Amino acid sequence: MRNFRPVAIAALFAAAACSAPAQNATASEAAAKPDDAIAAAVAAPTRTAANTARDAFRHPAETLAFFGVKPGDTVVELWPGGGWYTEILAPLAKAGGGTYYVAAPWEKGLNRVKAKQAENADAYGAMKLAEFPNAGANPKVPDGSADVVLTFRNVHNWRFDGADNTAAAFKQIFAMLKPGGTLGVVDHRLNETDDAAKEEKSGYMKESSIIAFAEAAGFKLAGRSEINANPKDTKDYAKGVWTLPPVLTEGETDRAKYVAIGESDRMTLKFVKPAS
Repeated sequence: MRNFRPVAIAALFAAAACSAPAQNATASEAAAKPDDAIAAAVAAPTRTAANTARDAFRHPAETLAFFGVKPGDTVVELWPGGGWYTEILAPLAKAGGGTYYVAAPWEKGLNRVKAKQAENADAYGAMKLAEFPNAGANPKVPDGSADVVLTFRNVHNWRFDGADNTAAAFKQIFAMLKPGGTLGVVDHRLNETDDAAKEEKSGYMKESSIIAFAEAAGFKLAGRSEINANPKDTKDYAKGVWTLPPVLTEGETDRAKYVAIGESDRMTLKFVKPAS
């Protein structure tokens, strides 16, 4: 639930250019069970207490299993923010001999995960840093190199900066994946009957909107899950999704009410890049 609107993303995309209903879970969801490697990564002793406290809302083991993440994969996490999933994906890659990229606006968007590297090089030193969106001058995730690309609660941030830049983001993601690779998206879910204009300010997006952006880039929808759903979320807050935990923009005003609701209602979508 990232409360920021990046000011540089439009320029980055410009430079780069120059150089079924949500409640119906799929059969693949039912089959997705965390394996021992994912369970061990979620239980990593290097995770912070503040982050593990959010597991009840974010279901990391089940989410990664649904996306089909394996220990030996080359995994890219886009816009890792403070590194909530970094604390899981880094030990997963280290234990399984995989490769883990974190990619964000260069380089302010990487400062917090770089701080983790500085604090604990043993746990996080092997992470590879890349620019996303990539404008050509800084390190990038090589085209055709990733088994899995993941982004958690970020597509709405791209949407704030316009539909064209959101489309460009999905095109760059498509390029970095291997044929047959997976894109996993979790984001705050807007009701399909709501005004789409809310996507530009509320932090919520319609499933149909994200699916349309992904399919326009060449992806195929492979499944959707209710792992991260929250029917208590009314999605009608004057200050958007950040009214809810963990941000709690209203401060002490109605705090107990929003804590009781919990984190936002979230879509969990799995896409694949066609093998040919």
